[in-house]
Amino acid sequence: MSVAREFGEFYGHDFDDLQIGMSAAYGRTVSEADILMFAGVSGDTNPVHLDEEFAASTMFGGRIAHGMLSAAFISTVFGTKLPGPGCIYLSQSLKFKAPVKVGDTVVARVTVKELNAEKRRVLFDTVCTVAGKVVLDGQAEIFIPARG
Repeated sequence: MSVAREFGEFYGHDFDDLQIGMSAAYGRTVSEADILMFAGVSGDTNPVHLDEEFAASTMFGGRIAHGMLSAAFISTVFGTKLPGPGCIYLSQSLKFKAPVKVGDTVVARVTVKELNAEKRRVLFDTVCTVAGKVVLDGQAEIFIPARG
């Protein structure tokens, strides 16, 4: 038995399971710890994220979360829900529309836009919202390997 078949239950959707319009989401309330850990892991110590006094003097009027933290929630949806484990993230475009602050609940949603069966690639619309307001949007391309 192949490894893919043996561990098949750990994989997400197969390419043939997908349909245009399918959607999945992940939500998370951004905490102080999230921002500090993201700064540590990414190395992005921009004071707009970490220094309240500095950030208060910016156009945001206070500290904001890293835009890429919200973008990471899109990756969470891909890797855990749709298409799910086993998919390969190929590309992502991002447009940052509004800031995210500590205590905001970010909802990342991905929606199947196009299917390319020949290449097993899927184009997704991606969006992050806070209280219904778009804070980030873009598109992503995902490859879904054949199993076994």
